[in-house]
Amino acid sequence: MVQLASGRPVLSPLQSVATALSWVTTLARLVLGVSLFVAGAIKIGAPAVSVQAVKAYELLPDTLATVVGHGLPIVEIIVGILLVLGLLTRPSAVVGGLLMVAFIVGISSAWARGLRIDCGCFGGGGTVGADQDPGYIWELLRDVGFLLCAAWIVYRPPGRLAMDSALGLAGSRELGTAGDDEDDEDGSDTD
Repeated sequence: MVQLASGRPVLSPLQSVATALSWVTTLARLVLGVSLFVAGAIKIGAPAVSVQAVKAYELLPDTLATVVGHGLPIVEIIVGILLVLGLLTRPSAVVGGLLMVAFIVGISSAWARGLRIDCGCFGGGGTVGADQDPGYIWELLRDVGFLLCAAWIVYRPPGRLAMDSALGLAGSRELGTAGDDEDDEDGSDTD
């Protein structure tokens, strides 16, 4: 390893890429985690509205739609918190990704069947007026973006500032080899 006169090592291009990618993962974790947390927090205070939003999709029997409407905000909050903390990162990203797939399928199904509903993603839900645009394309693009964040998080290590790294739960998918620079793959400095 090459060192500067100050004693700090010079990062190779591969190490610099690994460092940049770990920050991309951190950003993806925060974007998906905060979005899920906010969506769940908005809905948890109004469970009847959340149930109404799930029923508006007309995909589930009423009893199951009621259970999903009550449970979804709790799952969103828990997964959001875990992603922001970087704790159980990959399993949380898998759950977040599966939620996005379910949302994409639900919105696409509503659009294909001609339903005019508010997705209920961030509160609200139910039928929209004939003069209102349900905005399905924007909701689908948003959820595809969140799905891409989830896929990135599943593929990469948890990134910087992740509890998984501090607890030794991080995987070893960083570029380069562990221990060959001052930044460990968990994103912490070894100084």
